[in-house]
Parts: sequence; structure tokens; C-alpha cells
Amino acid sequence: MGKQERELMIEKLIRDYGNDVLRLAFMYLKDKYLAEDAFQEVFIKVYHNWDNFRNESSEKTWIIRITINVCKDMMKNNWFKKVSFYSFEDIYNGEVSNNVADEIEKKLLFEEILRLPDKYKEVIILYYYQGFSVSEIATILETTTGTVGSLLSRARDMLKKKLR
Repeated sequence: MGKQERELMIEKLIRDYGNDVLRLAFMYLKDKYLAEDAFQEVFIKVYHNWDNFRNESSEKTWIIRITINVCKDMMKNNWFKKVSFYSFEDIYNGEVSNNVADEIEKKLLFEEILRLPDKYKEVIILYYYQGFSVSEIATILETTTGTVGSLLSRARDMLKKKLR
């Protein structure tokens, strides 16, 4: 594939999956600017590794897996470990309800999701916020559907206990 063809392909992938990558990166990194850095890093990796994509999963699944790995790498950075901040409003762009109680409840739920251990947070975000199926999540996380189902169940139980 030539340089121009690859650039056109990357532009298409950014149009198709860019919002998902940015939203997921923000959920992991809890900072708009770090998420934008992760976004760039993800698509640079996609550009350079396109020849390694084996079509064993969908493009979206492959790109989301790269996004998770980039975010985890960024979170290992010492600076990141010392700083924690996020804005619910930057992530949740759903329709604003007239019912303030509903909005507060959504915010509290989301804040509790962000506090879950990574393995539980990942499956909740991928399932409920990104809309992936259990089998797609298993592919992304390189595990079995049974493990994903167990993690989802445990994460839901943890959230129920925290929100009571």
C-alpha cells in the first residue's frame, strides 16, 4: 500500500472510529489533553502497523485494543500516577434531561465506574459506553467470553454495593 493510499485509509478510520477512540481514552486518562495525545498516538500506531492487521477481528476491535494499550502505557507514567482529574461533562454528551435527579444519578454512577479496578472498569466501559458485545470485548481484551461475563457480573455487583 502506497503512502497516499495509507493516508486516505487513516483518514477514513479516524472518521469512522475517532470519536470512540477519544471517548475511551478520556475515560481511561480522565483528562481531555491526555486523551487527545492518546488519540494521536493510536492513529500513528495504526498507520505504522497497518500491515500487521490480520483481519482476525474488525478494524474497530483492533483500534480499540490499541487505544487501551496506549492508555495503559500512559497511565504507567509517574506524572500520571500523581495527578487525577476528570470532568463528567466532557465525557457524557447525552441529551440533557429536565430531571436534575437523573443527571446527578448518571454522574454518580459514572464516577463510581471510574473508581473501579481497571479490569472491571474496562468491561463496563466497553460494554455499556462503547456498545461492544461480550465476544467483541473478549477479543479486545484477549480473553474468553466466560471471563468477560464474570468480570461484567462482578463489576455490576460492585457498583450496586457502592451505590446503595
